[in-house]
Amino acid sequence: MSIHKDNATGKWRVVYRYTDWTGETHQSSKRGFPTKREAQMWERELLLKKEAKLDMTFESFYEIYVEDMQNRIRDNTWGTKTNIARTKILPYFGKRKIGEIEPRDIIAWQNELLAIRQPNGKAYSSSYLQKIHSQLSAIFNHAVNFYHLPSNPAQKAGNMGKEEHREMLFWTKEEYLKFADAMMDKPVSYYAFEMLYWCGLRMGELLALTPADFNFETHTLRINKSYQRLHKEDVITPPKTLKSNRTIKMPQFLCDEMQDYLKMLYEPKEDERIFMISKSYLHHEMDRGAKASGVKRIRVNDLRHSHVSLLINMGFTVLAIADRMGHESIDITYRYAHLFPSEQIQMAEQLDIERMEKSNGEESGQ
Repeated sequence: MSIHKDNATGKWRVVYRYTDWTGETHQSSKRGFPTKREAQMWERELLLKKEAKLDMTFESFYEIYVEDMQNRIRDNTWGTKTNIARTKILPYFGKRKIGEIEPRDIIAWQNELLAIRQPNGKAYSSSYLQKIHSQLSAIFNHAVNFYHLPSNPAQKAGNMGKEEHREMLFWTKEEYLKFADAMMDKPVSYYAFEMLYWCGLRMGELLALTPADFNFETHTLRINKSYQRLHKEDVITPPKTLKSNRTIKMPQFLCDEMQDYLKMLYEPKEDERIFMISKSYLHHEMDRGAKASGVKRIRVNDLRHSHVSLLINMGFTVLAIADRMGHESIDITYRYAHLFPSEQIQMAEQLDIERMEKSNGEESGQ
């Protein structure tokens, strides 16, 4: 590396070489430093990053973390993470040496966040605070697992919030049918909600559907992608989880409806999205339909819960429901246990029988 002063501008620049992943050497430079000292400080940080020495600042290590992790995380999830890091973490820890940050520093940072009041006078939600802390802890964990940081100070300090589980709402079949009748004046809305309710799709899965995903001969629907709107662009990503890649059966009436809908579209290509609407459109239509039909307002994603509730009431097993929804069986059991009342009753009755048999056995042995 070398440091030079640009006589034309009076600024300093650092010239350096680096080797890319193919082994090829390149030369680059960083310009615009007001003083030689600032250029030297930047040069030192670059060397520390190159050697992955934890004498570097937290900000420098975060750049390493981004390089290591960005391509491994879904775009929309990464956007949330970077926003949290940029606004809630880097302003506090950015200039600190990562190896010198201690649990007491984390607690001081937590206390500042707990004291913040938003324009409406409210503190951050417990769930949001938990998300902020988890992101900080993830960065430190990366340093522990791959760059020899002795321990994670965020883990030692403990979390400052907890995940909040919003009330799970759902419609009965009768409520949904009232809502669907109110949607029939707009075909795109009607058919979109039909798919959400009768197939239990996520919004992103619905909005990514193409004609090629339907096989009307076998009555099947392939779900292998998700739609997101990121940075003002339409983005198609893999589904939420590996389990979300699935093929499900469609009822005959829904196959008939979707064939009618596809005929309404102007010669859609096999790989062209068939629902050219947004998530905000679906939220707006949910408001309109609930008001027009007189049923309680639920969230669009609650239609997925409504589908699970319907399948439970029809007597299907946890395993069968999990396969259809793209969930693990344990997730269905945990999230929807309260919707299995018949099994709870059966358990209680069986325990009664077990207890009575034990009592009768003891009496006969006397």
